[in-house]
Amino acid sequence: MMMGDDQVSGVAARMMPNGPGAAAVLAAGIGCFTLGFVSVLADKVPTLARGLSFYRPTGPLSGVSTASIVVWLLSWTILHYCWQRRDVNVRWTNGIAFLLLSCGALLTFPPIGGLF
Repeated sequence: MMMGDDQVSGVAARMMPNGPGAAAVLAAGIGCFTLGFVSVLADKVPTLARGLSFYRPTGPLSGVSTASIVVWLLSWTILHYCWQRRDVNVRWTNGIAFLLLSCGALLTFPPIGGLF
């Protein structure tokens, strides 16, 4: 009995590790948290705010967003390299990513960021 194309692709899909996808999701959470955390730091530390002002009309926001993108790309690269051939616990990874995303989003709101 020969296997059909659907059966072959199903077998190949089961053999593919979920690590690269989980790395992308977790890296997104790390990048979002970095955005909120660095924005709060830039508001509280004037020397850091001056150092993050890459483009004068936007002020420190240009450096905050650039730093967040760099951290996101670095974390994605490192996690992908570490997990490229592994199966990881997707529930745990998604839960941590959602927690980081939520905390990062909350830190960008002035009333919450102002508490620190």
